[in-house]
Amino acid sequence: MPKDTTPIPSSDLFGYPKFWAECFGVAPFLPMSRAEMETLGWDSCDIIIVTGDAYVDHPSFGMAIVGRLLEDQGFRVGIIAQPDWHTADGFMALGRPNLFFGVAAGNMDSMINRYTAERRIRSDDAYTPGGMGGKRPDRCSLVYSQRCKEAWPDVPVILGGIEASLRRIAHYDYWQDSVRRSILLDATADLLLYGNAERALVEVAHRLSRGEDVTHITDVRGTALLRKDTPVGWWEIDSTRIDRPGKVDRVVNPYINPREMETSEKQRRDAAMYGVGDPESGDKVEQFIPHPSRDRDHTVIRLPSFEKVRNDAVLYAHANRVLHLETNPGNARALVQKHGDVDLWLNAPPIPLSTREMDYVFGMPFARVPHPFYAGAKIPAYEMIRFSVNIMRGCFGGCTFCSITEHEGRIIQNRSEESIIDEVEQIRDKVPGFTGTISDLGGPTANMYRIACKSREIEAACRKPSCVYPGICSKLKTDHSALTHLYRETRKLPGVNRVLIASGLRYDLAVKDPEYVKELVTHHVGGQLKIAPEHTETGPLSKMMKPGIGSYDQFKKLFEKYSKQAGKQQYLIPYFIAAHPGTTDEDMLNLALWLKRNGFTADQVQAFYPSPMATATAMYHSGKNPLRKVTYKSDEVVAVKTPEQRKLHKSLLRYHDSSNWEMLRKALRKMGRADLIGDGESQLIPLSQPETGRGYQVSRRKNTEQAHQRRTGKKILTQHTGLPPREHGNSKLPRANKKPRNRGPRG
Repeated sequence: MPKDTTPIPSSDLFGYPKFWAECFGVAPFLPMSRAEMETLGWDSCDIIIVTGDAYVDHPSFGMAIVGRLLEDQGFRVGIIAQPDWHTADGFMALGRPNLFFGVAAGNMDSMINRYTAERRIRSDDAYTPGGMGGKRPDRCSLVYSQRCKEAWPDVPVILGGIEASLRRIAHYDYWQDSVRRSILLDATADLLLYGNAERALVEVAHRLSRGEDVTHITDVRGTALLRKDTPVGWWEIDSTRIDRPGKVDRVVNPYINPREMETSEKQRRDAAMYGVGDPESGDKVEQFIPHPSRDRDHTVIRLPSFEKVRNDAVLYAHANRVLHLETNPGNARALVQKHGDVDLWLNAPPIPLSTREMDYVFGMPFARVPHPFYAGAKIPAYEMIRFSVNIMRGCFGGCTFCSITEHEGRIIQNRSEESIIDEVEQIRDKVPGFTGTISDLGGPTANMYRIACKSREIEAACRKPSCVYPGICSKLKTDHSALTHLYRETRKLPGVNRVLIASGLRYDLAVKDPEYVKELVTHHVGGQLKIAPEHTETGPLSKMMKPGIGSYDQFKKLFEKYSKQAGKQQYLIPYFIAAHPGTTDEDMLNLALWLKRNGFTADQVQAFYPSPMATATAMYHSGKNPLRKVTYKSDEVVAVKTPEQRKLHKSLLRYHDSSNWEMLRKALRKMGRADLIGDGESQLIPLSQPETGRGYQVSRRKNTEQAHQRRTGKKILTQHTGLPPREHGNSKLPRANKKPRNRGPRG
């Protein structure tokens, strides 16, 4: 095909002329077989999406979002869902794509999907029909990409999805306990799109359709690619000039808002950022004369190489810190990291979608049900979210164990109220089994809808990792009135009897608007409301970037007040996490004592799960705190790594379970806290075991918990999984357990 040299406008998702194949119209489902393609009149697919999830044509599933978006741009899009990866045959099922393969592991990182926090294989998979395990390989994106190249070596392979986002750079891999190189190299792919990649995906698809070679597409935001050297016209900065891990006379904290600095301080900041010599420190370095705004677009920060961060955990923590400093699309610069003899180049993060663009993406003609290929088989993840609505993306909370910042960013992207109401009406009118209850209006968080910085200019300049830690930023709007109005309008819809809120609530933000809390508690709590203080102690909370337990107490008072006013008996269920970096045995003991004082018993608990590229994972691996400047002399962060200590921390959360008592007695005596062993009200565990076997112990525990619940009104506490948020979807999905190992191409 000859190259079309007509300029392509790329200001937004609406700026592209439709591809010629738009004449085929809208498919009831994107085809999964040649027979479906023939029914649609297609002789080939322009783009084939390969995914590790079952194909559900619903906006909570990534393959449906990007597939329908590309279809609306005029392309013929096919789906290969959960193919047999042991040979290339399954990747040839739809023929050769005209433009490219789009590969994604699915709504979860495949390793987190397949393994528990204790590295045990799970037996089932919520994104597979029947919940069946074993339908995807380890390192799914990597394996699928290799098979696509084996099937059609000349077809470009483009990686996307949360697995690619979290592994786009050299990253610590919990399952191998080592630093792996970027997935882009191991997957032998041509391009990687990170984050919510609609804008980049549409631009890349149109450029390829006009004959441009994939190797020439190097300037798209939100992409990662391989290069041999830095292009002409770019300034390159060594990351250690921004945040040197060794001895430094003067380096200004990059989190400081530059608009609040004095002129002299700002000059010093520029010196640190751009490598200009600082007269006060006597540094002698190469002089640049950058323009603060113009040159930022042509400045790249060189991180320590893969080989260096693999062998030096302090440099790994340093690189992780710099990467997180460069996540605000308003001021982020490109990053580069050498892997062997090539450079991994990460362009600046994607520009967030506008409300109009979000409405466009979520307004596609989704069937809202699984593909007929599955013949009605239950897909647990779909069953969980089929009556829920995503109203926004992103999170400015910055919790260090969470992957939202790395994937969706901290700038909130909102849908309009009209778009949300329209989707609720579609659920009411089209989705089988709807009984009048919307299960959730939310997203990564329940209550950040239409909340943002008071100034777009300040927002674009800010380099803080969180807008709500260590306290609510004075520049942040905390008015929840748009969300309150949305709740009320949704409740008015004919045929909608109830609207529940199941997404995680940021309670420290909610208390700033008591009217919202009243609306939520009065109308939108289904008996229990789950929130996540995560811990009670300052040490772990400071490493999580979570507020103190006092914020929980403040919200609890409002919750109980408005529940009483509404005449409802409702329960607030707090989530906690064990073995997070920065947590000592004493911290977990204090949390256990808090749980007992407040009448909570945790039925299931989960230890910290180090997901790739998260800040807390860098703490776990390096023993350093990337929230502060990293040096070799930085204070150490306690990392709970041994199976014995992780088990102890989980057992302290389940202090009421008699199967843990023997271990806890030994631990308490070792900690010098034998005073907590006994039958007194202030003591944690009894002095002796129950008289009979396991069945009696379980029965005794259940009876005790039920009696305790009747006496105190406290519900049994079910602990969350601690897994990263699902891409494009509601994070309240079923847990899985174990499943058999399957082997495929080299990972």
